[in-house]
Amino acid sequence: MPHASAEIYTRLATQQWSPLIVLILLGMMVAVVAFIVLVERAQRRISVQYAKRVVGRKVMGGQSTHLPLKVNIGGVIPVIFASSILTFPQTFGLAFPNSRFFKNMTDALRWGEPLYNLLYVTGIIFFCYFYTSIIFNPTEVADNMRKYGGFIPGIRPGKKTAEYVETILTRVTFAGAIYLALIAIIPEFMITGFHINHLPVIGRYFDNLPNWILNGMGVQFYFGGTSLLIVVGVAMDTVQQIEAQLVMRHYDGFLGPRGRRIRGRRG
Repeated sequence: MPHASAEIYTRLATQQWSPLIVLILLGMMVAVVAFIVLVERAQRRISVQYAKRVVGRKVMGGQSTHLPLKVNIGGVIPVIFASSILTFPQTFGLAFPNSRFFKNMTDALRWGEPLYNLLYVTGIIFFCYFYTSIIFNPTEVADNMRKYGGFIPGIRPGKKTAEYVETILTRVTFAGAIYLALIAIIPEFMITGFHINHLPVIGRYFDNLPNWILNGMGVQFYFGGTSLLIVVGVAMDTVQQIEAQLVMRHYDGFLGPRGRRIRGRRG
């Protein structure tokens, strides 16, 4: 952030950028952060109804609640996994600098190259589903709901409930994977652009595209990707912790501000 701010100031002072370009860039930054907050807070809520049951002399259950499914369950983990795997060919290219095979592979997996973008987006989508399948088990959720007398209205408990939850989870995860892929390629688009004119056979048809698409926007700092996801996520968690502490500090409870005993009318 300090480096990015200094570069914006330098380009504005040397008149490389006009004030309008800086305002557009800052507006885009605010929009991206707002979009991340919106999706990170987004949930798909599945209505769950709990049947009434009698335990001793008490009647329990009979309440309506919901099962929240976050749009981005995997968080930043899929982006980290995908980017880490793509660094292996570059490592081999550095280890074998005289190998023509590794040199060609390293050139094809540079920032902005079509093969890199394809593998990066594919890896993010794959690891979104992979990580979600590890941390969320629809069958276990359905069994716990049936155990405590819960059911989804219109869906039979057990296997049908697990299939219903898994179907919704698959759709929600796909939306979260596309969101992560878009955020992850923002720095690449701003710095190097998308070199789709390097595609074999059909690449020559894209030579007439604007330069800011093929070679980037000339912004030489990172904005987006893993770093922005982590910063915004940590900021949101910090705000939640502060709000929880404020509520706890200002709530007197049933015993009063000093923990004094509650007295009746005759006390």
